Amino acid sequence: MLFKEIFDRIMSALGLVSLLPVLLICSVLIKIKMPGGPVIFKQKRVGRYGKLFVIYKFRTMSVNHNGSSISVAGENRITPLGAVLRKYKLDELPELWNVLKGDMSFVGPRPDVPGYLDKLEGEYCDILKLKPGITGPASLKYRHEEELLATVDDPQVYNNEVIFPDKVRINLNYLKNRSWIKDLQIIFYTILGKDLKEY
Repeated sequence: MLFKEIFDRIMSALGLVSLLPVLLICSVLIKIKMPGGPVIFKQKRVGRYGKLFVIYKFRTMSVNHNGSSISVAGENRITPLGAVLRKYKLDELPELWNVLKGDMSFVGPRPDVPGYLDKLEGEYCDILKLKPGITGPASLKYRHEEELLATVDDPQVYNNEVIFPDKVRINLNYLKNRSWIKDLQIIFYTILGKDLKEY
């Protein structure tokens, strides 16, 4: 979808410019409130066609923490400032750079660490034809994922056996039925914090 590619590049550039004051404020706050570590968190994620890329986010956790690849609300490794950044999705603003570079799109499956999407089989592998996104139908459904995981006995098992398979189902449905209009609807619903019932 050429139009989607053009839209992503233009809007991510405009976003980085218009949100520069917010990016600077977040950066300064992280330096002051969370000293001793980098402002930007970098991690390898699985991208389109299974190719690895480096995702950029504001750091929200303490330095040298030990933890799993999933995050649970209330974890000690998430700092007070980090919790605020995560609550309002401000930690994801640097991903606009990933969109500008072409690693990501505004709408698509959220990029996972190796060991999830790249291990899919059969028709589910088709999900890797999509660029990962800042938001998507699965992101809308599980926008309170960290709070949900905090209510279960074993967050890792629940993620692997319940949440991840459901996200795969949703993302495959998105792949088969995606359109420019649906992408705009997903972006609009993301801004409003609403569910997209059809997925």
